[in-house]
Amino acid sequence: MTQKWDGIERRISLRAEAEGMVVSLSPEEAETQPAEMLMHELLVHKVELEIQNEELQRAHNAMEEARDRYVDLYEFAPVGYITINRDGLIGEINLTGSALLGVERTKLVNRRFSAFVAPGDRDRWHRLFMNMMEQDKAEKQEFGLGMTGADGAGFYAHLNCLRRETLDSPPMLRVAMIDISKSKQAE
Repeated sequence: MTQKWDGIERRISLRAEAEGMVVSLSPEEAETQPAEMLMHELLVHKVELEIQNEELQRAHNAMEEARDRYVDLYEFAPVGYITINRDGLIGEINLTGSALLGVERTKLVNRRFSAFVAPGDRDRWHRLFMNMMEQDKAEKQEFGLGMTGADGAGFYAHLNCLRRETLDSPPMLRVAMIDISKSKQAE
């Protein structure tokens, strides 16, 4: 039984289910002793808690599975995902982004993204970055950019950028980066 927890109605439903499970133990006589009534109530409450615990465990397992799916999709996507803070530092990066830049992920966190932008595109990147970070309304921007990996090899990347800001965190830039060097060469 997988019902959504929805407050009072669900509590009544749990109570009825728990009472149904202990009906064979409930006193049928009108003159039940107070101790028997208390024991009945405690048993019903215990069964209610067990049912709630089972539902919470199922919900927890479903959340864990959803988290695992998300991590797999994020980490192994054919696109590099990068989060850049307002200072231009990499805050997060997936495995694909790390592979594109040719640096171990742990060594990329808190490094300047601009260090991987090809020298000829750094001024343009800086202007684009500053413009996106100063916008009040988040608008997605797409552009091509020359990049340089850690080994010095250059590649051309298509970037999809979106500025994000929440109440409890400063603005950041979410970037999806795709290596389009082959299609650029074909042109």
